[in-house]
Order: sequence, then C-alpha cells, then structure tokens
Amino acid sequence: MNNKYVHGYTVRENVRLVDQATTLADILHSDTVYPAGSNVLEAGCGVGAQTIILARNSPNAKFTAIDQSEESLRAARDRVLSQGFTNVTFHQSDIFHLPYEDNSFDHLFICFVLEHLPNPIEALLCLRRVLKKGGTITVIEGDHGSTYFFPESPDARKTIQCLVDIQAEMGGNSLIGRQLYPLLKKSNYYNVNVSPRMIYVDSSKPNLVEGFTKNTFIAMVEGVKNQAIRSGLMKEADWEQGIRDLQKTTGEDGTFIYTFFKGKALK
Repeated sequence: MNNKYVHGYTVRENVRLVDQATTLADILHSDTVYPAGSNVLEAGCGVGAQTIILARNSPNAKFTAIDQSEESLRAARDRVLSQGFTNVTFHQSDIFHLPYEDNSFDHLFICFVLEHLPNPIEALLCLRRVLKKGGTITVIEGDHGSTYFFPESPDARKTIQCLVDIQAEMGGNSLIGRQLYPLLKKSNYYNVNVSPRMIYVDSSKPNLVEGFTKNTFIAMVEGVKNQAIRSGLMKEADWEQGIRDLQKTTGEDGTFIYTFFKGKALK
C-alpha cells in the first residue's frame, strides 16, 4: 500500500483530521447507520476521526478498523476508548493484504483513503473480496477542483493547485471525488449511487468558518508550503500572499464552497 501521505503524520495533522470529521459529521455521516449485529470493516481508519462517528451512530454494530500505521492505530484506539466505545476492534493491516477470509464483512466503509492511492481500483477489488454478497460499500472522498471562494485570488488558487500537483506527484489524486461512480463500477460493484455533499460557508456560519475553512481546508493547504516552495511551484512571497487571500474568505464578506462526494454500492 502506498504510504506517501501528502499531509504528513504530525500532531497538527491529527488535530486537523479530528476538526474535519467533527465539523462535517452531519453532512457526511448522518445517513450512514448500520444494523445491530453487523460486522463492518473501516479500511484506513487513520487516527480514528471517522471511527468515533461510526461507533456513535451505530452503537450495536461491530467495527473492525484497520490502518497500516501503528502510530495512527494507537491514536485511534486511545481516542475511541476515551469516549467509552467498546464496539471497535483495531488491526494493523493494509487494504492490499487484508488478513480476512472471503465474505467476512456485512459492510465496508472507506473515507479519504482512495485519494492517496495510485491504484484505487485495485484497492476496491481487494475490499470487495472480504465483503459478503449483498453487502454495502460506502466511500467518501473530496475534490479540490470543486473549491470556489470570494474574494477571488489567483495566488490563493495557485496554493490549492500546489496541493493538487504535489499529491499527484506522490501517486495520489485529490480530484478523485468526481470519479467515484466509474471507479466503483469498474471494480464490479453494482447499484452505485453517488451524492454530492456541498459545504457552503459564510460568516453567518462561524462553526464552519473555524472548523472547515480555517482548521480543515486552509490548514491542509498550508501543510505543503515547504514542498511547494522547495520544488519551485511557487515563490515564498506569492505563497504567503495566497494564504493571506484564502484567509480573507473567512472574513465578514467572504464565502467558501467545497464539495465532497459519497458513494454507496452493493456487491
């Protein structure tokens, strides 16, 4: 499995992931509820930001959360246990070498993982093997190309494009949200349904200004500053101006729009 995570494994990134999951919980997860007794595999659980929400929304389902990073699993386990949830088991594994028999799980859940993989169809096929016939897969991904904001700024656009380009160089695809439907179809799932989950932010929504625009999106872009400047994608002065301009979208007259995509399909 590709271990090149463009955002890094820093404390700041862990905080960003939790901010993102918490802020977007209703928009992304309100319609993900699993029946009592279901065995659900969460592939690529990271630090447990989504795991907490899954466990809370389906307290009588049983979750197996996997990740290739021992450090991330430790953080996820601590986070889940600190909230008092006992319906999650953690295993160190990766999507391409799943240590489970065929048809082991009733449902699959994967969120913000495919964007980091050079071979998402292979990943979806590996997951399909352990899913029972008639079981569901739920996939959530973003798409940085869906970003719109006011005030408009060429430098701000360039900082976002730096993130897109750097992730592509590392074998990922930050524009993958728009591709969920064909990816699931090509991976032999059926009854594929993809729904856009648009995030619209203005100053009348201070929780989204802080939780999403500032602490999720701008923080994510800021995370590739050194790589962008070192690789010559932007000059440092232009980068700093771009970030200042992104921050202006969080002001009284600013707006920020981003779209996530949630796909659900059957085996």
